[in-house]
Amino acid sequence: MRHELPQFIDVQDKIIGPFTFKQFVYLAGGAGLCYALWVLLPTIIAIIVIVPVAGLAAALAFYKVNNRSFALYLQAMFTHGIKTKFYLWKHRPNEQAHKTEDSVPENTDSTSVSSNSPEDNVFQNSRLGNISWSLDVLDMQDPNAKRDNI
Repeated sequence: MRHELPQFIDVQDKIIGPFTFKQFVYLAGGAGLCYALWVLLPTIIAIIVIVPVAGLAAALAFYKVNNRSFALYLQAMFTHGIKTKFYLWKHRPNEQAHKTEDSVPENTDSTSVSSNSPEDNVFQNSRLGNISWSLDVLDMQDPNAKRDNI
C-alpha cells in the first residue's frame, strides 16, 4: 500500500486572497490602527504617526530577516535588550597575552600536551581531551588533515 508523503509543509496556506492568515492579521491590525489614528489625531500629527505604523505592519507581514519572520527578529531584539548579560574576563599572565593565535607549538603530538591547571591535566588524559586537542591545534596547521584518533 503506497501513501503520499506531504511535501512543502513549511509553506503556509494562502487563506485570504494572496495572504496567509498571519499576514492578513498584521495588515488588518495595522490598517485598523492607522484608521483610528487618522480619526483621533490632527491631520499633520496623524500622518507622522501613521507612516511608521504602516511600515511596521508591512514589515511584520512581508519582510524576512535571515529567512525568519520580522516578528521573531523583533522578539529576539527585545529580549536581548532587556535580559541581563554576563561578561566574563579571564586574566592571562603577560607571557601568554603577547602570543598570537597563529602560533602553533612545534610538537603537536597529543600525548605531550602541557597544561597549567590540574583540571586540564585530568582532561588531557581522556579521549575527549585528545579529540579536543586535534580539533583545536591540528586544524590550525592543516584543516584537511586526517585524524586517526577520533
